[in-house]
Amino acid sequence: MRILTGNDLKSGAVIWWTGRDWSLHVEDAADVGEHGEAVLAAEDGARRVNGGYIVDAEQTAEGPRPAHIKDRIRALGPTVRPDLTLKPADPTAGDWVI
Repeated sequence: MRILTGNDLKSGAVIWWTGRDWSLHVEDAADVGEHGEAVLAAEDGARRVNGGYIVDAEQTAEGPRPAHIKDRIRALGPTVRPDLTLKPADPTAGDWVI
């Protein structure tokens, strides 16, 4: 499975391609297969994403899980303060990263 990520041009937030739009939640990411580069070119051209790239991921029961720890950290948010992550009420959120 391959998914797309980048940063929102307006807010700088980490975003994930859903197949139609961008989401803050990696759980919404769509498998782009071999079309990732074409989607990135179109989205970059439309100035809707900055620094986009393709991420290898695996499908889990909770949704896509990036293969590399860097992207799992990006998907969760800062790891230095759990209250600043996208899952502040989930005490096991850090387990998802490792």
